[in-house]
Amino acid sequence: MKLSIRVQLSTMMFLNFFIWGAWFVTMGTYLGTTLGASGTQIGVAYGTQSWGAIIAPFIIGLIADRFFAAQKILGILHLIGAALMWYIASAPGFTEFFPALLVYMILYMPTLALVNSISFKQMKHPESEFPSIRVLGTIGWIVAGLIIGWMAWEESGSLALTFKMTAIASAALGIMSFTLPNTPPPKAGEKTSISDILGLDALGMLKSPSYLIFFIASVAICIPLAFYYSFANPFLNEIGVTAAASKQSLGQVSEVLFMLLMPVLFVRWGVKKMLLVGMGAWVLRYILFAYGDNDAGYWMLITGILLHGICYDFFFVTGQIYTDNFAGEKFKSAAQGLITLATYGVGMLIGYSISGLVADANLISENMHDWTRIWLVPAAIAGGVLLVFAVMFKEKKAA
Repeated sequence: MKLSIRVQLSTMMFLNFFIWGAWFVTMGTYLGTTLGASGTQIGVAYGTQSWGAIIAPFIIGLIADRFFAAQKILGILHLIGAALMWYIASAPGFTEFFPALLVYMILYMPTLALVNSISFKQMKHPESEFPSIRVLGTIGWIVAGLIIGWMAWEESGSLALTFKMTAIASAALGIMSFTLPNTPPPKAGEKTSISDILGLDALGMLKSPSYLIFFIASVAICIPLAFYYSFANPFLNEIGVTAAASKQSLGQVSEVLFMLLMPVLFVRWGVKKMLLVGMGAWVLRYILFAYGDNDAGYWMLITGILLHGICYDFFFVTGQIYTDNFAGEKFKSAAQGLITLATYGVGMLIGYSISGLVADANLISENMHDWTRIWLVPAAIAGGVLLVFAVMFKEKKAA
């Protein structure tokens, strides 16, 4: 790959995930403190990610794969997204904020697949070339968190600026996208069915008891995952942790480190142990959050954040590898589409709804929650999934 193309792709990845990390982590705090949103409303707002994940395959399958070059669609989506984010920054209340956010996430989520498609098109050996490009995305997310902490936007009540920062970055990537290497539609002229788009051809994999247990566990474990995304930042800010967004970026640092360890551990432990360790990390993380504080228990909070690498990599990345191996050549793409729809779509949507209700049920006074009771709920859910999975899952390598 030419150095100029590598720089382009790396910059694209950096900005695409910088854009997401710039507002997503702190949105719950912004909604609660600035717009006076309830826990249920915060959960509903984060649920737009799930709706975006559910609708995204239609945008990719019906438009990007058949009619227009990927880089042009990426540019258009980000330019529209920039305008929406600028509006969101000044939305006077949740009633105005939510519809704009919903449209934004429906447009943003397809970009995750588009940047991958653009990258893969330029690679002769994706298995060795892609990781060094994709890691720039994680770095972009980390940098976004560090900027928020450095500017002290959480402490000063200036989180509306995160949406303006996102708008500027989105406009920059939108313009830059039209200069990216051409990635023509791979299925131009072909007919694409709804079954193809949603990955329904892979449903036959659920006939296997082992994969069915894994599939159900994947959906269920997304419920506690949603608690972290929607309420970790409000929790840290409420108990007085300074520069919370910056400290949460340590989770992405650990994600990179554990990603590097995964190939070795995968060979030694196998699928089941990797998945169990991942689920166990979720249980431990929420127990640490439940009993940690900004004083003597500060180490518990930081440890809980650092566990993100194990929580995410060991379960979700391992699960993607397991799904790929289990599906076989015929259903690889369909299987990945199905598991993504089930987890980030259905599972997370359920999780965001439940997390909001739990937060509201444990509201002690205005802007004060019983966080111990809140965090023990996802800990219990993750523990239940862990026990059922440990007993019922039997590792098999082929369908």
